[in-house]
Amino acid sequence: MNKIISEEEKLKHPYYKLMELRGEVLETELNTWNRLDLIEWLSWNDRNGVYKDEESMQEFGNILSKEEAIEIISRQITEA
Repeated sequence: MNKIISEEEKLKHPYYKLMELRGEVLETELNTWNRLDLIEWLSWNDRNGVYKDEESMQEFGNILSKEEAIEIISRQITEA
């Protein structure tokens, strides 16, 4: 079931708030997040992506680093 979220609710949710950031502000914010929080955001934003450690090991033979996660999030946000 998809829940429709109002603009006001979006502005309160940290995942949506992140999507409003750009440039250095976005990178600075992402660098305060730990690797697992970054992976959770990626999984939330792209349900078909392979980000979680177990899935990533099975699919690619490695896990996503914090730096890679930041790069992917930045790209997903700026190219959206």
